Amino acid sequence: MNRKCLLYIVCLLVLFGTISKAQVRETDPIAIKGFHLDLRIQVMTMPALKAFVKKLSDNGMNTLVMEWEGTYPFKKHPLIPNRFAYTREEVVGFIDYCSKLNIDVIPLQQSFGHVEYILRHYRYKELREDQKDYSQVNPLKEDLDRQLFTDLYEDLVSTHHSDYIHIGGDETYLLGHSEESKEKVAAVGKGRLYGDYIKLLCDIVISFGKRPVLWADIALKYPDALKGLPKETVFIDWNYGWDINMLGDHEQLMQSGFEIWGSPAIRSHPDNYFLTQWEKHFNNIRDFVPIARNFGYKGIIMTSWSTSGLYSTVLETTRDIVDLYAIRRVYPITGFNMLIDAYFQAVNLDEPLEVEDFIYGYAKDKYGLDQQQAMAFWDALKAAPYEINQGTISKASVSMDQLLDSARIAAQMLRTLKPIKNKQEFAHYRLMADIREQYLTYMSLEMKVNAPSFKEEEIPEILTQLNALNTSRLEKRFKKLNKNAFFKAELALENKLRNSKINLLRQRLARDKHNIK
Repeated sequence: MNRKCLLYIVCLLVLFGTISKAQVRETDPIAIKGFHLDLRIQVMTMPALKAFVKKLSDNGMNTLVMEWEGTYPFKKHPLIPNRFAYTREEVVGFIDYCSKLNIDVIPLQQSFGHVEYILRHYRYKELREDQKDYSQVNPLKEDLDRQLFTDLYEDLVSTHHSDYIHIGGDETYLLGHSEESKEKVAAVGKGRLYGDYIKLLCDIVISFGKRPVLWADIALKYPDALKGLPKETVFIDWNYGWDINMLGDHEQLMQSGFEIWGSPAIRSHPDNYFLTQWEKHFNNIRDFVPIARNFGYKGIIMTSWSTSGLYSTVLETTRDIVDLYAIRRVYPITGFNMLIDAYFQAVNLDEPLEVEDFIYGYAKDKYGLDQQQAMAFWDALKAAPYEINQGTISKASVSMDQLLDSARIAAQMLRTLKPIKNKQEFAHYRLMADIREQYLTYMSLEMKVNAPSFKEEEIPEILTQLNALNTSRLEKRFKKLNKNAFFKAELALENKLRNSKINLLRQRLARDKHNIK
């Protein structure tokens, strides 16, 4: 009996009350139902982490992929943990707590690209693919790579109970960059350069009795990378709303024989402090979860990126690094409960999410809004979701004035709506909208001063408008709403970076050295 016939019979049984929807989920081929937490920035306090895991468990999730990055307290490599790192007691206690809730915690340890936080230290300089771009290890420094990642995996195995270790492997932009790598690429191609190194990592994971998991984007781009990898390897096909072949030949991955999981997103490019593409993420959940199920994927992991994973370095000399700043930061996960709940519903039911029905029902149940108010709420969230890059709006037909007007109307609509329940959760939408309105107000000024026609005598008026932007008011609201979930120093940094362009332009135009704080 094929899958379509089976689903038809199951639906009839549900209709006539013979079996329940809970029993339907037992026929679901998706065994791994999980969530990915990105702790590269916006590090959550331990009570907030535990509350989040309880929510996952209460909603049928059984897996948490933890991208600890610098928050994990490695014993043999004490330079890697950052100032927000948890203690080992906290990590062990957290994983035990998850186990009691039947949540499997899979550690994600980037082991190829996205390793700036390791390679920034000159202790590891011999592993760099490039001595100025610290994002990627040199895959041909095999002895050094093997020692480092054996140490890191061994430490993770000592605290985690999962059968899996996620080794990352995505977005290796520097493939073939070093002289050694260039020679290998010339001989066998980028796919083999990538695949041979991934095999080294997979073999280390398997030596600990674990199964390696990695992102599928590079294997999609270079299918020959799949050759020779151990059969235990699991690939995660991450798709945030594009054609299945956008990253490469999807059919070759499907025919490879490897276990595959799927992965949509609730926060991803081009989301940032000032923009959340709500409609895009709802549609991604609606479309990709059924696709993954129909492909026979064995797992679904919802990703939630706090940043792009790219970093800008502050250098003391041409090579000595002072600090790293994440490029593209987004609003904290505390503001995305509605999208998270949409994912829960989509992955637990064998039917596509009806986006507007879900949103209207959520607005009614969570906030006490009626149908008309719920429709206005949704209209405000999805209004004009366009980004600005170098003074250019992503939708060419929309002017700066139109975009700003749209943001003002949306923010005003959210201020007008009066939730009668869960008011603090609703306050996140208002804050996001107000941050966007303030940002676009600033951007309209920035575009004016960048115009070739801008003259010095216009500076006083621009300064008056810049000074009218009350960044401190929004900073206080941001801290108040997020104080129970994140560390105080992290929130202060978020506020500083979010408002840095406004403050810098104000100082530049004022040229008042005595009053610059």
